[in-house]
Amino acid sequence: MYQRILVPIDGSETSGRALQEAIKIADGKAQLRLVYVIEEGYALDAEGYAFIDYGALQEAFRQTGERALAQAAKTVQRAGLAAETAVLDVPGEHTANVIDNDALSWKADLIVIGTHGRSGIGRLLLGSVAEHVARGASVPVLLVRGG
Repeated sequence: MYQRILVPIDGSETSGRALQEAIKIADGKAQLRLVYVIEEGYALDAEGYAFIDYGALQEAFRQTGERALAQAAKTVQRAGLAAETAVLDVPGEHTANVIDNDALSWKADLIVIGTHGRSGIGRLLLGSVAEHVARGASVPVLLVRGG
């Protein structure tokens, strides 16, 4: 049914569960694209954090993303499939918008994304990328709840 499945990866157990679900849905036939979005880091107080090398920090985020994607790609490979991977770095854009834009440009049929299932104050403070993706995506979204 689905031919092109986009799976946002963040290295968490929850995104791993979403990946397993995407592999099942792919059923050996669909193409998978795994993406890691680098979220922009902000200084709380520029004077107090003037010693931070933000270039190095962004590079550390990129390396973390590459490691998470490599591990996810191995999972896909063990399932007998192949997946393309991409680290997406779009400063100033909300992570959910980056995911949706990538789904559109790649012509995804489905986004499979993990949700941590936070509620109450946790959701209020931390927000939910998955919820934003589900509310605003241009293609169908499957939310996979973490365990």
